Amino acid sequence: MVRLLPISLLFLAAIVQAAKLTLQSPRIVITTAGSSAPLHTAPLSLDNKILSPVTLNHTDTLKLTFQVVDEESGKGVQPHQTFLRFYDAQSGEEGIQPIRVTISGKAKFELVMAKPPSSLPPTTSAPLLVTLLIGTPDYSPLSADLFDLYVLPSQPAPVHPEEASFHPLPEIQHTFRPEQKLPPRPISAFFALAVLAPWTVLLTLWSTYAPRPKHLFSPRIFPFVATLAAFEGLLFWYWVALRLGDVLLYGAILGLVAFFTGKQALGSIASQRLGRK
Repeated sequence: MVRLLPISLLFLAAIVQAAKLTLQSPRIVITTAGSSAPLHTAPLSLDNKILSPVTLNHTDTLKLTFQVVDEESGKGVQPHQTFLRFYDAQSGEEGIQPIRVTISGKAKFELVMAKPPSSLPPTTSAPLLVTLLIGTPDYSPLSADLFDLYVLPSQPAPVHPEEASFHPLPEIQHTFRPEQKLPPRPISAFFALAVLAPWTVLLTLWSTYAPRPKHLFSPRIFPFVATLAAFEGLLFWYWVALRLGDVLLYGAILGLVAFFTGKQALGSIASQRLGRK
């Protein structure tokens, strides 16, 4: 068994080597619009590509025909994958064009320069190397350089109306406002006294007409005291989170409440002072 193993490997290798594909009657034909006679026709070879490059104008059409056959039996084979590769060595761009092959192995491809396929890469002044690639599970892959192809260089891509939006914009230079200047101290002191003045008047009136402490929590006086405390809470809330519009709205509501509760409280205080007299 040990001696037979190398012989078996050689036999399998011979089978693999025998399963090869080849092309039968590969040929290119170049025609041009307005002429029934072909401009150029040439057979292809898998061993060596055409020495003279093929040149196409915008009115020309290149036709490539061949048949994929088994190299040993000569029977037509329909491979799983058949492609033409166009490669520009100068730009590094390439394009892959699939080719449809019939059950009998016959294939036909037309390159119409008036309407080039999207698989044709952007072209430069350098030629495109055209390579045929064939692959199928039961045979060795086939790769053959067919010919060099000169076509007109591609036109530059049209500029999109919003093309400028996809470029980097200039760096934004932030300009910060200078620090806020404090007003002079005399002006600050004047407005501070203006804020404290109502409290001075309130405390003066309170010391003169204040009811007894036990009357502050009476049902007729306590609502007014609570409303004043609510005003102070509103001012603190405005300083923390509220906006001016919210303060005006809530202040208007509290002002109405303070008007009625204050009127009721003053009436209660006046009745108490009259009762003392």
